[in-house]
Amino acid sequence: MITIHLNERSLDIDENLNVLQLLQQINSPTKGIAVAINTEIISQSQWETETFNQNDNVLIIQATQGG
Repeated sequence: MITIHLNERSLDIDENLNVLQLLQQINSPTKGIAVAINTEIISQSQWETETFNQNDNVLIIQATQGG
């Protein structure tokens, strides 16, 4: 297990978890969101291969509509 900081909250996850698996684990939608690890945006095409390191700062942002 490793600890990451997801939207400023500590979360223990399996060491080899990828971005897509994390989104599924936390029941996050996969459409209309952006994911950043340590301020670097991770493109959706990399979600299945990008994994986490101890103490990574992960930000998930939900796109919203409005004016």
